[in-house]
Amino acid sequence: MLATFLIGLREGLEAALVVGILIAYVTRLGRRDVLPRLWVGIGLAVALAVAIGATLTFGSYTMTFQGQEILGGTLSLLTVAMVTWMIFWMQKTARHMKRSLEGGLDRALAVGSLWALVAIGFVSVAREGVETTLLLWSMVQSFGDAPAALAGALLGLGLAVVLGWLLARGMLKLDLRRFFAWTGGFLIIVAAGVLAYAIHDLQEAGVFPGPFTAAAPVDAATGAVLVGWAAFPFGWAFDVTAAIPPGSVLATVLQATVGFMPRMSWIQVVAWVLYVGIVGAVWARKQFLAPAKPAATASTPSPEPSAAEPAALSSSKPVLSSQGEA
Repeated sequence: MLATFLIGLREGLEAALVVGILIAYVTRLGRRDVLPRLWVGIGLAVALAVAIGATLTFGSYTMTFQGQEILGGTLSLLTVAMVTWMIFWMQKTARHMKRSLEGGLDRALAVGSLWALVAIGFVSVAREGVETTLLLWSMVQSFGDAPAALAGALLGLGLAVVLGWLLARGMLKLDLRRFFAWTGGFLIIVAAGVLAYAIHDLQEAGVFPGPFTAAAPVDAATGAVLVGWAAFPFGWAFDVTAAIPPGSVLATVLQATVGFMPRMSWIQVVAWVLYVGIVGAVWARKQFLAPAKPAATASTPSPEPSAAEPAALSSSKPVLSSQGEA
């Protein structure tokens, strides 16, 4: 529940802020008459995410074991790619997101098309919705505990809606720059775990060589797959199932937070280390070594508000302190 709760909270808060920016801007323009069209687009985006999740969940039951493993592994790889892209996209474009959303609304209102406004609402929310669905589905596949994972996600999404409403009303102060920064770092670890499990699925299906295929190095005397350095590169890197039984509370917590499994192949370990090392280093460089922007003062006009800045949702109620500027 912890991992899916944090994912639901982060992704839900992103979507809530986007919706809040759109509604606040339309209201400020005195065009509340177009709000139903925006809500139709937002509703369609939510329906798409739910439909994708239902299709993946129930559609996989009709497939063979190998087909399920190939589907799960492939979609998990797609999820890792999407999450990685979204982490850096948010890091790069959050400052200009509000301007971009309002510009899209201006163009849609100028055209006066019903479908243009519906499309604005749909596209603005669908990205987070589809990403969240794929990520949660991949995690459910790896944890094997759908009720707990779903409960955590729903709690996170529910809290995100409440926080988004409080921020929009100016009733809550939250340093969203730090929130999205540190949850972005957490998502890198989660994505590394999803990547490791994707490789596990594809190894079980025989797509990648590994402990389940003929390429596995085995002990000549016992026929068991080797463990340790002698097993490199297609055997088990380690096997601590005796100390940490699969399915135990400790194993579940470790897998949900850092992607650790009691028994992992060398390809899984190498992929996890490379992903965290490369993606984490790029994220940290952009996060901590990028030139700092001067903070706005009371006597100096503030730059274009960040999309992650709840003050953008209310023209009269700033809710972030100066250090919260994205």
